[in-house]
Amino acid sequence: MQLRHAKPSLRDRILRPVHRWVWRDAGRRARKLLTFARTEADGGRDLARAAELTHDALLRRLYLRHARDEQGHADLFNARGRQLLREAGGASSGLELAWLAPGERGLDDLRVEDHTDASLLAFLHLSEKAAAGRFAIYREVLADPVTADVFTTILRDEEFHMTYTRTQLMRVQPSGIALWRARGGRLWKAYLRLASRLAGVMGGIILLVQYFLIIPIFALFAKRAERREKDGWKTPQERSLGSQY
Repeated sequence: MQLRHAKPSLRDRILRPVHRWVWRDAGRRARKLLTFARTEADGGRDLARAAELTHDALLRRLYLRHARDEQGHADLFNARGRQLLREAGGASSGLELAWLAPGERGLDDLRVEDHTDASLLAFLHLSEKAAAGRFAIYREVLADPVTADVFTTILRDEEFHMTYTRTQLMRVQPSGIALWRARGGRLWKAYLRLASRLAGVMGGIILLVQYFLIIPIFALFAKRAERREKDGWKTPQERSLGSQY
């Protein structure tokens, strides 16, 4: 199936071998699908809330359809993930590696009440575009044809979501300012995620240095000081008269 708009990013194309390795393990594959199912279900609830808040009748219908699609995706991911777990006997890899192969990550921090119609459409368009690109690369690297078919089915909906959000955004706000603001917001959040991971790595390195380098030095000094101490109890008369204790 050829998709016009669902194109993997350059980063994902470069990381194709990594994605192939991440999705190769059946247990990890099951866990990731179940995580995707939760994210999609949360996105569906957010879109249902958006349909309640908007005053635009056309957007209300489109948001409700989008919400149904997201719940359908959640059901597909959940069913396949549980099937994989049953086939693997409940075993799964200890590492999910969500940062290497995220799902529809954009909707996990959505606050519908904070958005206008234009800003929400811009947010949804970029999130759906990013998710479609990631799902496309996952489908390409999967050696599991049943799971690949799940992504193929979902990608058809993602194409529609990308198209309608862009079309309606141009109707609501022809200038496209909201889209540029949404791109800036995504870049800022990407920077914060990267900074957080770097801080975690640096914190781990500092703890390792303290544990294997600094603490042994203090322990060595403590042992040297202990060897200079006399054994046994010291009476007050034996202590230095220059001290008040």
